[in-house]
Amino acid sequence: MYSDSSQQQTLDQINAILAEHSSLMDAYQRLEPIILNLFGAQRMSIFQRRRQHQDLVARFKTGKETLEIKVPISPMSIAGYVALSQLPLIIDDPYNAEELREIHPRLRFADKFDKGSDFKTNNILCVPILNAGVLMGVMQIINKQSGSFNDADLETAKELAELLGAKFRYELGGTNNPFDLLIHRNAISDKALADITESSNDMRQIVQRLISEQRIAEQQIGNSLSIHYQVPFIAYQPDKYHLYEGESRLNLSYLKRNYVAVIADVRENPIVLMAEPNNAALLMEIESAMGIESYDIAVGLPNQILQYLGEGTGGGAPGEMSEILDEIGTSSEEKEEQIDELSDDAPAVVRLVSRVLHDAKRLNASDIHIDPEKNGPTRVRMRVDGVCRDMSQVPNSHHSAVIARIKIMSNLNIAEKRVPQDGKLAFKMNGQLVEVRVATIPTVAGEGVVMRILASGGAMPMDKMNMAPTNRTRLEEMIKKPHGILLVVGPTGSGKTTTLHAILGYLNTPEKKIWTAEDPVEITQAGLQQVQVSPKIGFTFANALRAFLRADPDIILIGEMRDKETAHAGIEASLTGHLVLSTLHTNSAPETITRLLDLGLDPVNFSDACVGILAQRLIRTLCGNCKEKYQATDTDLAFIKRQYGEDFLAELNIDEPLELYRAKGCDECGDTGYKGRTGVHELLGMTPELRSLVYKEASVSDMKAQAMDDGMRTLVQDAIFKVIQGDTDIAQVQIVGGE
Repeated sequence: MYSDSSQQQTLDQINAILAEHSSLMDAYQRLEPIILNLFGAQRMSIFQRRRQHQDLVARFKTGKETLEIKVPISPMSIAGYVALSQLPLIIDDPYNAEELREIHPRLRFADKFDKGSDFKTNNILCVPILNAGVLMGVMQIINKQSGSFNDADLETAKELAELLGAKFRYELGGTNNPFDLLIHRNAISDKALADITESSNDMRQIVQRLISEQRIAEQQIGNSLSIHYQVPFIAYQPDKYHLYEGESRLNLSYLKRNYVAVIADVRENPIVLMAEPNNAALLMEIESAMGIESYDIAVGLPNQILQYLGEGTGGGAPGEMSEILDEIGTSSEEKEEQIDELSDDAPAVVRLVSRVLHDAKRLNASDIHIDPEKNGPTRVRMRVDGVCRDMSQVPNSHHSAVIARIKIMSNLNIAEKRVPQDGKLAFKMNGQLVEVRVATIPTVAGEGVVMRILASGGAMPMDKMNMAPTNRTRLEEMIKKPHGILLVVGPTGSGKTTTLHAILGYLNTPEKKIWTAEDPVEITQAGLQQVQVSPKIGFTFANALRAFLRADPDIILIGEMRDKETAHAGIEASLTGHLVLSTLHTNSAPETITRLLDLGLDPVNFSDACVGILAQRLIRTLCGNCKEKYQATDTDLAFIKRQYGEDFLAELNIDEPLELYRAKGCDECGDTGYKGRTGVHELLGMTPELRSLVYKEASVSDMKAQAMDDGMRTLVQDAIFKVIQGDTDIAQVQIVGGE
């Protein structure tokens, strides 16, 4: 064993090597033999904590290659447990499950590294590398060759870890104190910071004084904490994060007292948000109470953590949702018999429905689904960018009360639960009136409700529709015709109304008289005469259309051609000198022609009246903040060529090598990689050749082939154009193609 003086010499030598090298990785090759000699051991590894992840990584250089071993900060490995507990550890036999269990009930030895080689781990000395109380990494020394690791080895390892900690801190650009970055950026003086930090130990008070007295932005303070604690900073962002709905045994007051919130992103990945993430004992308590093995750790400001927990949010936080649900859950169960009529106006239920509506609008959701379950809680889901997300759960006992509240708001019959009902409600958000279409549907588990949030505000300009230049030019030519019929087709929620109003906005000039009949009127525009049809009282689309013809219009918009009568009236109106715009629920432009002929329309009249059919879908667009460029693979190129068609490929002007974009994920898009949606279009123009096929009532495939010769490009082709443009990725094209 080394004497004290020779041991000190070795530590001095290690310090000198660290000083000579700019990075620990560069120094490692020289350090490794010295450290192994110091302990008389066979192997070692230094795990570095990755700042944006809840894991450790050890890097080894073999020749020119750098190999990596990653382990999570959790009891699933020795190094992971030492990082979690921030306590040093000597393991005499890692294969002795009893020895590991005594340290922590879930502690495991990750023996996959032994299994992958002929090496066997006999004993381990593992110490955390800390600096200023913050975990930087872990040092693991393996297989002492004479006997087992002892207390003297442990002390030496701690000294060595201190040297490495200072080097790690320097290398990672970290700081010694949580607010050092503020001083470095001249946001506060040393003296002012000392006055504030010495006056109180409470992080909440310190942060409050930095904000109120020093006028330092919350984001700046968060960045300073992030660099100090080496974990990401998460601000209060209720549209990106919500409280994690796990089987948690954590008490709300305990979380508030310790400034901890367990939140989740849109993918339901749990994140432990702490004001002081270096509190290892607290983290371990939370981990065992949560019963989750993998999670991320982030730092948050105390006030913002309390906002996630529903405190001081001025009404309007996901935390408030949890409090309302707590209130509902603790209300007496005996009232269940009279719950329908008595509790529908109970404050908690009223606030719950209001909260759901406000959250949906804030997240820009298109629909809210309230789905009863036979023996479980009611699920509340929202469709955002075309994808359903679970938002919260309502106790089964209060399902009827929530439905009754929605029915009262929509003027529906709360006593009738056996038949579907339709209605409408409105609520105010930020002074703006938001209208919601409500449909109740009786299911075996109880009444379900779907609420469609109607688009409020004005029309989208045609320039924002992201149409391919050829489609845009052809559409403008079609809508300049003085009379005829233009149909926009696609499934529910494909943006047909938005497109029609964009076209009307383009045509809306003082010399044009425009009438619209819609159900419901979602988008309003100045200069249009807009009418709400009401089939309940016999005021149908066909009736509205006939009334319009007596009102001297130039352009008529009919919300939907849902029956033969409306379709006939629309054709007649277009043949008598009006431009008629309407929608239909069909999948593609050529298919629409056969659908209308099946309704009993005269092929000659229809083909003379029709100026064009625009089919469309909405696909998700890549997040502009994080989408990443990559070189298209052979598979990608083959897919593009196959789907676009060799005959038309030259139009795309593809350069080799082709660069495409793919989804990555960031804070902006809630780590999905996608943000917002765009339209893909298929525009069929009525030409003499196509007219003759319509007269003959030819097959859809013949009409499609003729339309393509005339310049139509299919939905999939347009989606591929959007991929090459960088708006979306191939995965979204496959969704369009799969329909």
